[in-house]
Order: sequence, then C-alpha cells, then structure tokens
Amino acid sequence: MSSNESMEMYLETIYLLEKSNGHAHSVDIGKELGVTKASVTKATKHLKEDGYIIKEPYGSINLTKKGRELSKSIYKKHKIITLYLEHTLKVTTKVAEENACRLEHVLTDELFDAICRYLNSNNIKTSF
Repeated sequence: MSSNESMEMYLETIYLLEKSNGHAHSVDIGKELGVTKASVTKATKHLKEDGYIIKEPYGSINLTKKGRELSKSIYKKHKIITLYLEHTLKVTTKVAEENACRLEHVLTDELFDAICRYLNSNNIKTSF
C-alpha cells in the first residue's frame, strides 16, 4: 500500500466515523482498518502535520475543512466505482465495495470521468 493510498484510507475512515459518531477515536480507526494503535498514531501525526485533521491529545479526531473536502471526494469516488461495478458487472455489493476500495486509489481521472458519464447516461444516481 502506497503512502498516498494509506493516507486516503485513513481519511475516508475518519470521514465515515465522524459522519456516524460526530468524531473519530484512534481505537475506532484501528479497528476499522485492522491496524495497530501505533500505526494509527503515526498516520494521524502525519495527517495533522499536513493539515487534514485536528487531534486532541488522548481525545477525539476531527477533519479540518481541507481534510473533509478531500475525504468526501475519496468517499464519493469509492461509492461511484461501487455502483459502476454493481451495475455493469452485476457483482454483489460486497464484491463491488472490496474492489472499489482498491480501485479508487489508482483509477485515472479520465477513467473515473468515463464511469461517471456511463452512470449518468443510464440514469443511475451518483450524488452522495
């Protein structure tokens, strides 16, 4: 997993936890991603330094405006790729989700735009 891919996974996870709980905690991030507390600590340190999150010592983790914008974009990309795989290849949501999670980090903008055009031309809702 590349550093950029890892950062995106952390941001998307924080976004989803924040969306459902109002905030994230290191232990929840670790549980969702299947990583150690030390890995979460290291990653969140970098995300904080890069201005993506606000992290209280031994407390909650929240996205900054910059972090929220990027994480929403990552999440939307994930959901759109999932829809595309479900509708075109007729795979289960589980299979589509797992593969979208991998594809979202390597898909070119050109191919992503083509996926969006396909979904729109087939009247498949893509707003999240």
